[in-house]
Amino acid sequence: MNSQEKALARNMFKLKIHQSNGQAFEDLFTSIMNYAESDFQAIKPWGNIGDRKNDGYIQSKGIFFQVFAPEDIKKSYPKVIEKLKNDFEGLVKQWSPIHEFYFVVNDKYQGINADCEQTIQIIRQEYNLNKTGFKTAKHLENLLFALEDDQIFSIVGYLPDPANIQLDYSVLGEIINHLLSLSLPKTLDSSNIYPDWDKKIVFNDLGQMEANYLNNGYFQIGSLDEYLDNQSNFFADEIKDKIREVYIKNKDKHSGTLLFWEMIKVITPKTESAYQVAVIVLMAKYFETCDIFEEPT
Repeated sequence: MNSQEKALARNMFKLKIHQSNGQAFEDLFTSIMNYAESDFQAIKPWGNIGDRKNDGYIQSKGIFFQVFAPEDIKKSYPKVIEKLKNDFEGLVKQWSPIHEFYFVVNDKYQGINADCEQTIQIIRQEYNLNKTGFKTAKHLENLLFALEDDQIFSIVGYLPDPANIQLDYSVLGEIINHLLSLSLPKTLDSSNIYPDWDKKIVFNDLGQMEANYLNNGYFQIGSLDEYLDNQSNFFADEIKDKIREVYIKNKDKHSGTLLFWEMIKVITPKTESAYQVAVIVLMAKYFETCDIFEEPT
């Protein structure tokens, strides 16, 4: 698949994630694991004995999985912690040896509560396990896109022709729409800043207005990073590559303020201030990480 087809497949997978609760999510997890791990064995409830607190395991490695898919993850964290504890207590009584334990949660790309993470680390220490952790939507997506194309299609469905689709399904469209939904930060989102930020602005011949826009965009880098942390590796890498691609294609034709505004023109899906502000947040992030514009020498 090329990057455009992969972006479309990702959107189809995200739709499955958001629509999958309960057994549907467990079936989605199982279908991916059956391809990703040849020794993976799903365990289905059977009569009165159920699944003995084991939704699937890799016996040769002593790796066990429990799956949970609430409809609203943010309202269900107490249930996540309760189920995590109860399921592992039941698991350890009926299966051995257990070297690694993973709790697979459909977080719908929202991340895991800190209390949940602390709880599973306590389990690791108390039972002297090699590894424990949560597997969330982004982890399943990473597993999915490590598969062969035909295996991916069997899970997400076959792709329509991108040329016949009018909607914006690109990674840039998705991240810009997310940035549009953010409210103004009341505190500084990120405590880190490129040490030569001001020098870099001067070195690249950016004016005071462009500097102000980048500084304002910087305030929302923390919210942007939080969103990217809950997405797949493909998504984060594709965003960076797209922004850098626009920069490289235009840096020989434009420089300074002209290059700054040309990038906004190329990236922005609509010539409206709200969209331009969202794009500037993206540019501020990759300005800070030195993926766009030149470092001072």
